[in-house]
Amino acid sequence: MPELPEVETVRDGLERHVVGRRVLGVDVRREYSVRRHLGGPADLAGRLHGRTLAAAVRRGKFLWVPLARPEGESDDAMLVHLGMSGQLLVRSAEAVAADGAGHPHLRVRLLLDDGGALDFVDQRTFGHVSVQDLVPTADGAPGGRGSSSPTVPEPVAHIARDLLDPVLDRPALVRAIRSRRTGIKRALLDQGLVSGIGNIYADEALWRAQVHFARPTAALRPADVSRVLDAAAEVMSEALVQGGTSFDALYVNVNGASGYFDRSLAVYGQEGRPCPRCGTPIRRVEFMNRSAAFCPRCQPPPRAPRDPQRRTKRG
Repeated sequence: MPELPEVETVRDGLERHVVGRRVLGVDVRREYSVRRHLGGPADLAGRLHGRTLAAAVRRGKFLWVPLARPEGESDDAMLVHLGMSGQLLVRSAEAVAADGAGHPHLRVRLLLDDGGALDFVDQRTFGHVSVQDLVPTADGAPGGRGSSSPTVPEPVAHIARDLLDPVLDRPALVRAIRSRRTGIKRALLDQGLVSGIGNIYADEALWRAQVHFARPTAALRPADVSRVLDAAAEVMSEALVQGGTSFDALYVNVNGASGYFDRSLAVYGQEGRPCPRCGTPIRRVEFMNRSAAFCPRCQPPPRAPRDPQRRTKRG
């Protein structure tokens, strides 16, 4: 599933290529892809028609485009969740005229006032597009990267800020993580605590910080939690420079180009290969219906808690 760097790469592309464009028409090719829009495909098309794509905003893995009215107001937004394989592709007027039916997995097409289109393509159909009302942020700060407006789409209101958000309260996040009775990787994946981190970057951050994925959060010192968060921010920033992580054609930016951070991964997808730091073979184990990749030497597992009922007999 695309994580923060992949979604930010898409957001940046939208900001550069479609913000300011007006929607002249909407073609919903698959109703399931607009299932989160309560009014259905016709209502979605009606709410998008004639609206201007005012900005491209992201919080964590969530992406939205505020919709301006002719008078300039914006109280709703097109919310896009990429799911497992969703893509937003910007098509030129020439490409739209030449491609006929479009991409075989095209689900929703927005026809723009320059003759081009914004296509939502989704092979596995876990993603979705909807128009949602904007609500005030709980802290009064901007809703996400790409806008100064203190609003977020209603379904995103419960999503925490991410590590690259300048208004994130890092000390409060450290305290919140340490107060949880869970393992550190579970905490990193909890989008209500900190957003944008998924399986790939959690594994990479924990390897960099030399912390085992199952270490109890309550047993970590504040400095340990800060080290993990610093590593996560660092690895995601590096991935952003390379356009995110791509393993196949499902992860691309708005121009269809893949990211190349997969070439820099230390543990994720590297099972059996030597640890770049110590040479020990990387291990992968089942974790939360996914997996966890780690170095058994650099990231030793936590010790089992001592059983207070056990007594040592003498004599």
